[in-house]
Amino acid sequence: MALRRSKLLFLICVLSYAVITIAGKSYYDVLQVPRGASDEQIKRAYRKLALKYHPDKNQGNEEANKKFAEISNAYEVLSDSEKRGIYDRYGEEGLKQHAASGGRGGGMNIQDIFSSFFGGGPMEEEEKTVKGDDVIVELDATLEDLYMGGSLKVWREKNILKPAPGKRRCNCRNEVHHKQIGPGMFQQMTEQVCEQCPNVKYEREGYFVTVDIEKGMQDGHEVVFYEDGEPIIDGEAGDLRFRIRTAPHDRFRREGNDLHTTITITLVQALVGFEKTIKHLDENPVDISTKGVTKPKEVRKFKSKGMPLHYSTKKGDLYVTFEVLFPTSLTEDQKTKIKTILG
Repeated sequence: MALRRSKLLFLICVLSYAVITIAGKSYYDVLQVPRGASDEQIKRAYRKLALKYHPDKNQGNEEANKKFAEISNAYEVLSDSEKRGIYDRYGEEGLKQHAASGGRGGGMNIQDIFSSFFGGGPMEEEEKTVKGDDVIVELDATLEDLYMGGSLKVWREKNILKPAPGKRRCNCRNEVHHKQIGPGMFQQMTEQVCEQCPNVKYEREGYFVTVDIEKGMQDGHEVVFYEDGEPIIDGEAGDLRFRIRTAPHDRFRREGNDLHTTITITLVQALVGFEKTIKHLDENPVDISTKGVTKPKEVRKFKSKGMPLHYSTKKGDLYVTFEVLFPTSLTEDQKTKIKTILG
């Protein structure tokens, strides 16, 4: 009995050591994601933060450079399933031991300790956290915001968990007991055990959410607010997802990374050429002049005058379709002159 107790105390010390190594600001805190975040959540959080703190956008800002290094280091660990597993169990010290051993598993292994002490197999998987429903909102973004970047304030109403009078049964779990029913004979019994926790209730509250629209976002891209969806008692709230949808525009039509517009010119301009500019989404002029003949419905491409690509310095193209405005009638004198010129 004394030997078993000493083994348990040793195991508690090992577990305490693992917890201490991940105390303070964790890699999950750095990337602003929950511990149970999926690979896609981690990737999106990293892309957003890396874009914000990238050295190219924060030249001379040592604090931003330091933040970028922290973000990159956290992503390197959490995006690697093996390193993430070691970090979740043993913290940064476990990662150091893992690296020192050449990545061959030289660090602590609590599963091995359990096996050697009690003759059991590997530890059971951690119970999956219950999660509330995700809330998906279709968000219309203007072409101007998608071209230059911007932000939208959106009114959000959701259920909030508030304290309520009384107690409630929570954290319920099944415990296994063994009851002796005779010499050398035991019966296994399962009993549900619940804690008595403070009671809670749902209340509806509203607030504004600022949604950042990044340059080059396309239909279907999502801006995610983790754990800001529907709450659930004794679990994690779902996520709030704003799904981008391009709002109709009065001058331009978007197709992927390209822009399309239609310009009307006179018959004279179509024949002899013209000087003309159009106003782009950022109010800058785009020269569409020509000295040649323009046919009705002719389409001309203006390279790199379209939408910016997401997370890139490149741009799509602008396609201009020319409509030629013909006169509704001509005088006899006009007809004669045209025949003379074109005949």
